[in-house]
Amino acid sequence: MVRRHCVRGFTLLEVMVALAVLAIALAALVKGVTENGANASRLRDNSYAHWVGMNVVAEQRLLGNWQDKGEKRGDEEMGNHSWYWSAKVSETFDEDVRRLDVEVYIDEERDTSPLARLVAFLPRPPGGSKK
Repeated sequence: MVRRHCVRGFTLLEVMVALAVLAIALAALVKGVTENGANASRLRDNSYAHWVGMNVVAEQRLLGNWQDKGEKRGDEEMGNHSWYWSAKVSETFDEDVRRLDVEVYIDEERDTSPLARLVAFLPRPPGGSKK
């Protein structure tokens, strides 16, 4: 008596369905990792831009003189990158306080939207004359 072993494997259709499921899962994984990297990069740039803006505000406060109205521009190196800022000093309803609007950009042309916007209020320094 001859005994036949019945060998059963996967059909071609089952293998193709398994490969399709695997391909979809891998595509979702790659997309997630890519988005995570882009978000980390954007968060790093926004943090640096905010720090640059805070430095500009601190420098203006430390100057110790009454700020003239108008706009100033400059650049600062931080995180192995050049950041470009513009600071606009304007009057407020209180003649002893000036408003400082700071915007920080990643490119020198400043044609994109700023990565950081800060608003600060600068008091008249002691002994500062009123204009």
